[in-house]
Amino acid sequence: MALLLLTVLFLLLHPISSASTTSIIFATLGSRSSYAFDVFTLPTTSSPSLANEIQITDGNSLNFNGHFPNQTLIQLQDSRSTSAAISLVYVTERGGSSNIFFDYVYLNSHRSRRSRSMSALEFPDRIQVPLLKNIDGISMKDKPSVSGDYLIYVSTHEDPGKPRVSWTAVYSTELTTGLTRRLTPYGIADFSPAVSPSGVYTAVASYGESGWNGEVEELSTDIYVFLTRDGSGRVKVVEHGGWPSWVDDSTLYFHRKSEEDEWISVYKAVLPTKGPISTESVTVERVTPPGLHAFTPATSPGNNKFIAVATRRPTSDYRHIELYDLVKNEFVELTRLVSPTTHHLNPFISPDSTRLGYHRCRGASNGETNIKFMLENINSPKSDISLFRIDGSFPSWSPKGDRIAFVDFPGVYVVNRDGSNRKQVYTGMAFSTVWDTVRPGFVYSSAGPTFASESSSVDIISINVNHVDKIKKLTTNGLNNAFPSISPDGKWIAFRSSRSGHKNLYIMDAVKGEEGGLRRLTEGPWSDTMCNWSPNGDLIAFASDRDNPGSGSFDLFLIHPNGTGLRKLVQSGLAGRTNHPYFSPDGKSIVFTTDYGGISAEPISNPHHYQPYGEIFTVKLDGSDLKRLTHNSFEDGTPAWGPTYIEPDDVEWSKHGAECSFDECLWLDAMPSHGATGVEPLESNKQQCGA
Repeated sequence: MALLLLTVLFLLLHPISSASTTSIIFATLGSRSSYAFDVFTLPTTSSPSLANEIQITDGNSLNFNGHFPNQTLIQLQDSRSTSAAISLVYVTERGGSSNIFFDYVYLNSHRSRRSRSMSALEFPDRIQVPLLKNIDGISMKDKPSVSGDYLIYVSTHEDPGKPRVSWTAVYSTELTTGLTRRLTPYGIADFSPAVSPSGVYTAVASYGESGWNGEVEELSTDIYVFLTRDGSGRVKVVEHGGWPSWVDDSTLYFHRKSEEDEWISVYKAVLPTKGPISTESVTVERVTPPGLHAFTPATSPGNNKFIAVATRRPTSDYRHIELYDLVKNEFVELTRLVSPTTHHLNPFISPDSTRLGYHRCRGASNGETNIKFMLENINSPKSDISLFRIDGSFPSWSPKGDRIAFVDFPGVYVVNRDGSNRKQVYTGMAFSTVWDTVRPGFVYSSAGPTFASESSSVDIISINVNHVDKIKKLTTNGLNNAFPSISPDGKWIAFRSSRSGHKNLYIMDAVKGEEGGLRRLTEGPWSDTMCNWSPNGDLIAFASDRDNPGSGSFDLFLIHPNGTGLRKLVQSGLAGRTNHPYFSPDGKSIVFTTDYGGISAEPISNPHHYQPYGEIFTVKLDGSDLKRLTHNSFEDGTPAWGPTYIEPDDVEWSKHGAECSFDECLWLDAMPSHGATGVEPLESNKQQCGA
């Protein structure tokens, strides 16, 4: 009996992987692996300097979008004054999953013994409490705030069941019981919640019933207000606005792009204290002047002297946090005086207005040693799949699953699965990778510019990764040939080509290229692209805009290699996008990238992502069991389903480059060329962030 119990215990702790247990890798574009965000704070009552900037969060993973609560959330017995600590609620992505943490951070490392009323993680300088304990499964969490015993936040754990409808909704969780209530009506997407000082009202940026229309820049959301207790009494108070923040229960600030001069500015809305509230009864006035972008405003209760904003000035390459003096109507610089070549995001102010918070990359300049992952484990909602983000783009597995090919613009690289033996095998601009199924060490790629027109020169190349000087062009017609996929027997390559004037699918000899044999697979005045051959060779999956050519809207299709049996697998919805299909090893499912889940956060609150709606989904070949794997506000894409299972652990690079090298939102770089400036210029500094 004892032996049986020990055997059962061993199996529980070390489950045997079944044959169907596999791994998926995907890329998150926009240099996500270099973010290394932590929450920092500066006093608002003294001149900013590096000496009085404090890093609050612990340097573990990504920590961002903080909130200073007006209570500690933990009952403490401590001989020292509470002024010796900082309380913070924030979003973190540690452990492969999004969560909301509370930190009680002591400003020195000496602690006396103390008791607390809830379980916590103790460290030399802090008490740390995860506030949500997987009560709603895997999802994205965002924009938390605490009001009394309740945590108000965004989550994406409920599927609305319709394509291109955002899963983002606002929830309230009672911290003492864990009881959770949805505050956003079903069928509606709410972003960036802000609770009024009394806790009675919550304001959100929302699409209402109109829904997301594919925007990826400053959103055309409206501001709604409802009762925090249950979401009732919902009313639209402002047409076109984002990122609301309260001063009192009748005054809030928000940002929006001006239709007159195209600058993103902060506005103030005053709600009536008596009578019904509507957009007609609310007074709106512009606060920050044209001449710079000012957004994501932050306030503190009852403070009518200043607000905090993030700015992008025409004279700066970096996003900075500034105070805006509401009495003098002028800006007061903060973060540029401390870290001039670092982006600072999403300010928030303490309840007593004495402290400013924000997040930025901790970076080498802060004395931190940042871990950079080659493979970062992401908690998977499917127990039979381990999920990883790769530090690269367009990954693919070798047939044995022991090596990975990927693109790191420019160039193609290969690396062992454990992160060792990384080497560049092609130095030119390229995209997409796929390993030969029968000839060891051969990788195929698309050599040339990305997102190029039909007339651009892109070629399918064959790379011998063990002899990188032996690179062969398989296409030579000078047109756009891309996204190769090899048949399981290694004889044929399916690919996209514009040789007819439109991007359609063709099949050619895998060794000799188009000179050894070429056959057209699809035909029409549309784009068929991103093909992938099934493991048993009977199907080819691909993305196509054939339902609306030239619209940028793509659906997934299946076709037999002989050109028969064409059928649609995934309908992405009006103007939707489903791309980069990849078969599972057993050939029964497909993983792909899609905007099926809509957008999950205001894009202006993040670094640049070309397509911040991209998430990874899987679906069976009959169209059933559609499953969302990733939940975040970044751009996930180019997934690859591996032939073997990888234990869900992070894989670090043995050596890595500079941190913090991500881009600002590129659409913020395009400053309006007209309109009054109204602001004093600042010096531009183009040194690399964190250098």
